[in-house]
Amino acid sequence: MSDQNKGLYDDQYERFFKSKDHAQGYDFQEAQSGSAAPPAVTFLQKLRWWSWDRWKRMKTIRAARDRRLEEILEIKNLPPK
Repeated sequence: MSDQNKGLYDDQYERFFKSKDHAQGYDFQEAQSGSAAPPAVTFLQKLRWWSWDRWKRMKTIRAARDRRLEEILEIKNLPPK
């Protein structure tokens, strides 16, 4: 069990302050290896505050989301090697 007086990120702060004198660059907020940014949906026209085609954009975003979810479900259902 963790100490009751410690906060959520105290162990990370402690590690950071111990290595701050000999650190090369920053490693406090580095992403885990293997993670990747999600794919972005792009549009032909820039989004403006007066856009009348918001429903089309939302439809495109939802379709891309649904395709991505289907890909994930297909990966989960692949037979083991």
